[in-house]
Amino acid sequence: MKKRKFASEYKVKLVLEVLRGERTISEIAAEHEINPVQLANWRREFLEKAPAVFDSTHNERERRRAERENAEDEARMLKTIGQLTMERDFLLAARSKSAERGLL
Repeated sequence: MKKRKFASEYKVKLVLEVLRGERTISEIAAEHEINPVQLANWRREFLEKAPAVFDSTHNERERRRAERENAEDEARMLKTIGQLTMERDFLLAARSKSAERGLL
């Protein structure tokens, strides 16, 4: 027997129908030719994962905040690297001029 695949949208539609409580799982499963146990499993999985919908908003905000902080840190480090590079180049040039004049 070939295992059937169901789209997420279809599963959600049936689970919401179950949660409305207007008909039993068995009635809905029979109408859609699905095993009632499978429909009950979809309902259980749906309810278990429901809190993640609200957590994902928080997690997304936290991710964006962390990305912004990382970008700010990177900008600060690049600025510091640029400043140190300029100072090094200035000191190398000054040393070179001193050496040409015989001061070293």
